[in-house]
Amino acid sequence: MLLFTRLLRSPALALCLSTTAAQADLTAADLWTEWRDYASSTGYYISAREVTDSDGLTLNNLSMRMDLEETSGNSTVNIKMGTLRFIENADGSVSVALPTSSDIEVRIREETGENVSFTIATTMTPPVFTATGDPGNVIYDFEAQSVNMDMLDLTFDGVTLGPELTSANFSLQDLAYVTRSVGGGLRMIDQSGSASTATYKINLSDPMSDETFKMDGQMRDITFEGGGVFPEGVDMQDINAMLNAGFEFGGTFTTSGGAYDLTFRSDDGSGTINTTSEGTELVTRFGSDGIAYNVSQVGVTINTLMTELPLPLSFSADEISTNFLLPVQKSDSEQDFGLGFALTGLTVSDTIWGLFDPAVQLPRDPINLIFDLGGTAKLLFDFLDPDQGEILAETGAVPGELISLKLNAIEVKAAGAELAGQGAFTFDNGDLITFNGMPRPKGAIDLTLVGGNGLLDTLIDMGLVPASEAMGMRMMMGLFAVPSEGEDTLGSRIEVNSEGHVLANGQRLR
Repeated sequence: MLLFTRLLRSPALALCLSTTAAQADLTAADLWTEWRDYASSTGYYISAREVTDSDGLTLNNLSMRMDLEETSGNSTVNIKMGTLRFIENADGSVSVALPTSSDIEVRIREETGENVSFTIATTMTPPVFTATGDPGNVIYDFEAQSVNMDMLDLTFDGVTLGPELTSANFSLQDLAYVTRSVGGGLRMIDQSGSASTATYKINLSDPMSDETFKMDGQMRDITFEGGGVFPEGVDMQDINAMLNAGFEFGGTFTTSGGAYDLTFRSDDGSGTINTTSEGTELVTRFGSDGIAYNVSQVGVTINTLMTELPLPLSFSADEISTNFLLPVQKSDSEQDFGLGFALTGLTVSDTIWGLFDPAVQLPRDPINLIFDLGGTAKLLFDFLDPDQGEILAETGAVPGELISLKLNAIEVKAAGAELAGQGAFTFDNGDLITFNGMPRPKGAIDLTLVGGNGLLDTLIDMGLVPASEAMGMRMMMGLFAVPSEGEDTLGSRIEVNSEGHVLANGQRLR
């Protein structure tokens, strides 16, 4: 997380992959000062030989080094740019002549003695990079027909693995990127970008065994919009301090589809996996109000073939999504949290159905699995402060208070049956006796089961459920559920009242 955050907010990202666009009266010296000061504030050490000429500024032997203090040893990221030129234009903008190639050298040295190093070679064809605006308020505009990154010289403890054993490549086509950077005590950055395609390739082989891993993939019509607020003069190694100073970032990433092919071989077996999707959306946010993450894919297909089961297996789904919201900072007021998952329109191949239902006794309608949970809580410590975490671990103190819990939806629909429900509870943190150390809940959950008895009858006929076990299941359903309107429909209301009594459809269980 720390390395990701530093690279996200860094001008090194603009220099190597690049960024940005604009308007106004800038000079080459203004822009270089802006970059140099900002890079220094984010933990980079800059080295370059500056040459001023009639139309701008040239930087020779430009390099940027960052020490990774979050690792336990002496680890660095060193970006070697070569020659870079700032060219002043008549309209008040500054063109940046980027090198077509640069190297990012990563060296990780742990105190345990383990060493890992590799180089990322970046090439761009042809990059166009312009800056406009005023000092402290700059818009950068970047375009390139292609950006290509290759991992080279991967070395473990002095042993270099050649490209025949280990390789990785990532490339973007038709990249266009705009960034606005507004300086001050809190630097505000807004970004938007697009690329027609992205491709990636990974090839890993263990020289000590026959184990291999290969993945080739691509994404189409990529877009990104986002930004953040980055406090200056704050130790970037202290994420909690950054949050207290106003740090936040977020963004939305989308594609119109993609695919990947994966093959692997190990001592336990081998296999292939092929997937395609018709679109992806990733929305993320990180700040003092918490971490939020929501990712979804539509039109998903998965095909697999494994040595353990030498039959082709195929799955498809209308949508697969997951989300969570997690508070990270201490607060005297209630904070939202949430967790959700949805798998809708899932269909499986007849090959899979045939493994346990060759006579086609079960309905093969699409399957839905949905779970959506939310609530409020009070966090009593800063989640990202390791010192506070150690104190909690040593003392066994309660990390927070659960205030409310809401089941927005639960749905399981498969094989001709459907379970659905929703409910809500509040919690009394002043009563830890009634439920043996847990805050006393108050509320109810309502559940409806349609087609449950019919499914159970079919499973008995198929021999998958013994009749004696089915009788026990029906007795349990009779204890917690009552007949409702509709054929083969059961309803259940599980309630906890203000006295701590647990009731099922009005009948007290506790």
